[in-house]
Amino acid sequence: MSHAPPTPELPPARSLDLEAEYNNRARVPEHPGHIAAWREAAETYRAQARMEPDIAYGDSDRAKLDLFLPAGGEALASAMFIHGGYWQALDRSFFSHVARGLNAHGFAVAVPSYDLCPAVTIDTILEQMRLATLWMARRFRRPLLVSGHSAGGHLAACLLATDWAERAADLGFDPVPAAYTVSGLFDLAPLRETSLNNACRMDAEAAARLSPMLWPAPAGKHLLAVVGGREGAEYHRQSREIAERWQAGGTRATWRAVPDADHFTVVAPLDNPASVMSLEQLALARASGVLSPAKRATP
Repeated sequence: MSHAPPTPELPPARSLDLEAEYNNRARVPEHPGHIAAWREAAETYRAQARMEPDIAYGDSDRAKLDLFLPAGGEALASAMFIHGGYWQALDRSFFSHVARGLNAHGFAVAVPSYDLCPAVTIDTILEQMRLATLWMARRFRRPLLVSGHSAGGHLAACLLATDWAERAADLGFDPVPAAYTVSGLFDLAPLRETSLNNACRMDAEAAARLSPMLWPAPAGKHLLAVVGGREGAEYHRQSREIAERWQAGGTRATWRAVPDADHFTVVAPLDNPASVMSLEQLALARASGVLSPAKRATP
């Protein structure tokens, strides 16, 4: 059963103002200050972190990642954080600081960029994130915990539910046994009715094909979906429904709301090694085998 607080039943979709539900920049007028704070925190962390910058995992100019390593010693586990921006904005340089939480627990953390809509489709972006995943798995020869915010949460869920049998045949293991999504999007059909689709250009078939909520549940794998407590009903529905549907299909899935957080402030705790969100990721890594029980992470 989910340990999240109950949320009110949604009215029929036709009565929802989908633009108001999904247009987070309009919903949070102070968002420019939050985004500026992300950039500043990311720059500060890059200046002090042990990192390998600008690693190409694909062929395009944006198909690069920054790799953040634990301050001392060998990495005990691997992780990857995927940024949001509705597949059409931002890049990895805004989110370097989110690696701090898991770095302190001995994880190597990749933070990739990807090409953006409308120059490419969401299908292309998903394929890029699969390439980044395989790069990390081959670099460290171990599976990884994948997390992501907003559109990055969508991509993280897709990676969890990907059939890796052929793509990762050389590895001998499934590269993504666990995902931690933050304000993720798992049912893309409603976005077709908003201005956000002007760049994404999804038709009904693409929205269905790219909705991990409709994919077979990744049985035996682990998903924890969190969402800001002050986000709209649709964001709560998205996290609740994927957890419930996938749990029914054999995924070890749950969800919860983060008290007093909106779409932009909800990611802040990832910067803190002692935060609930960092500790949840640590527990998820242990439960899924990303972090071997034989290895001890930094308290």
